[in-house]
Amino acid sequence: MGTLENWHKWKQQLNKAVQLGETVGMSDETINNIAERVGTFLANNVEPQNDEERLLKELWDVADEEDRKVLAKLVVRLTDK
Repeated sequence: MGTLENWHKWKQQLNKAVQLGETVGMSDETINNIAERVGTFLANNVEPQNDEERLLKELWDVADEEDRKVLAKLVVRLTDK
């Protein structure tokens, strides 16, 4: 149960960051670009802590630049749910 709670907590934190960006007037494109840069940073520097994070890292590692843009956009959209 702890892993599931951590995944939901992670999504909630990301949602707060997305909402903050929207509040200060960032466009969806800007938010998605930032999500892509954060994804690259995390994939390169942070060890996954659960199965969900590990899956995201594996997807990120095999993706090309366009795939990463799509994945970042989907993760942002996922936080909205």
